[in-house]
Amino acid sequence: MTFREDMASRKENAKSANRVLRISQLDALELNKALEQLVWSQFTQCFHGFKPGLLARFEPEVKACLWLFLWRFTIYSKNATVGQSVLNIQYKNDFSPNLRYQPPSKNQKIWYAVCTIGGRWLEERCYDLFRNHHLASFGKVKQCVNFVVGLLKLGGLINFLIFLQRGKFATLTERLLGIHSVFCKPQNIREVGFEYMNRELLWHGFAEFLIFLLPLISVQKLKAKLSSWCIPLTGAPNSDNTLATSGKECSLCGEWPTMPHTIGCEHIFCYFCAKSSFLFDMYFTCPKCGTEVHSLQPLKSGIEMSEVNAL
Repeated sequence: MTFREDMASRKENAKSANRVLRISQLDALELNKALEQLVWSQFTQCFHGFKPGLLARFEPEVKACLWLFLWRFTIYSKNATVGQSVLNIQYKNDFSPNLRYQPPSKNQKIWYAVCTIGGRWLEERCYDLFRNHHLASFGKVKQCVNFVVGLLKLGGLINFLIFLQRGKFATLTERLLGIHSVFCKPQNIREVGFEYMNRELLWHGFAEFLIFLLPLISVQKLKAKLSSWCIPLTGAPNSDNTLATSGKECSLCGEWPTMPHTIGCEHIFCYFCAKSSFLFDMYFTCPKCGTEVHSLQPLKSGIEMSEVNAL
């Protein structure tokens, strides 16, 4: 009993490992539709220089021939559509009692073409027929055809709901014919590590925090605080001798002060340096001593001239 349970569990694990995801089956259907649109657009461009409306009369038949051509070299020969081949998927015969892979039989492939290609051709041709003939005899036939089409669409909707629950038979045609999607090669169960993703998320969060925080930090205030802690100032802050010794360069740009001004401390600034910094930051402080701006006043002419003469 234990051996049977072990074998049954192994079979269930193998089926779950090789089970095709619902999103992969739906992606295959979308790829098939995109290919058909691409082939039809390329085919119609070949008749671009001919008389307009040349293909309109025989458009359902031309489309059916093109889809038959695609069916011959995809499902009939390779047991998979183009979308399934891209996603490493192919059809399997669900009626086969063998657990190994069994491709769809020839009859299943032919009936697949009849249900898909023939069904679309019949729907388009009947629509054109009923549109051009308004006889009373066609009224009942049209109602019957519309009733059958409605039943098929309702069956397709019910089949899609069952597919979302069980993940098998994406279309009504697959369920009626007994073919479902399987992987061409056995898929290995991957163990995904999230260490790299966690590092990336942490770094991006830290970078966004820095981008938000840096504009709120006044670099000049921070520099002034560090300078005041590392190099304590000595002497009277408003003495004329200190002004004369520090008036050789601007405390912001480091050049000879143009139109020298003071902000209330012993350091000298260019007028444009101090004014622009104050307009940019109303809480502007001296980068050397940290004194806040009380008033922007020009340097006394006597001290300025004595400094010039000394130099």
